[in-house]
Amino acid sequence: MAGKTRERDRFATTSTRLRVLGEQTAARVYRSQTRRAARRSRLTGRAAFLALVVCSLVVALAYPMRQYVSQRAEIAEQQRLRDRAGDDVELLRDEKARWQDDAYAERQIRDHLHYVYPGETGFTVISPERGRPADEGAADRPWYDNFWDGVDKTDRPAD
Repeated sequence: MAGKTRERDRFATTSTRLRVLGEQTAARVYRSQTRRAARRSRLTGRAAFLALVVCSLVVALAYPMRQYVSQRAEIAEQQRLRDRAGDDVELLRDEKARWQDDAYAERQIRDHLHYVYPGETGFTVISPERGRPADEGAADRPWYDNFWDGVDKTDRPAD
């Protein structure tokens, strides 16, 4: 009982009681802040490690991802070229089928090579807009004009 009276004497005044309660509360707050700070420092270390791992993965995967994207673009380009080549093949097959027709082949030979049947007279018409035949390019002139121009050029001495 002597201990109880001593405590009563200790808490006899209200100001003393308030001071003791304030100290106890301050001690509890300090302990909780210390625990929270310790918890934060652990989380900060973990977060830093996690950030380091994520950054390492990003750096490690950046080059392969860039290669993957560029290869996918290359594949798409090759597929586009394949499709265009397939279209060209279809056009060439159509042209080959047209050349199998004798009437088409004859018409092309007569138009491009200026062939005429025996007894026919061949004419080359020059339109006034195009000028003289000498002004025409090699692709616009008949093949035999180009041939004879080549013979004339080779017959001349070099300058």
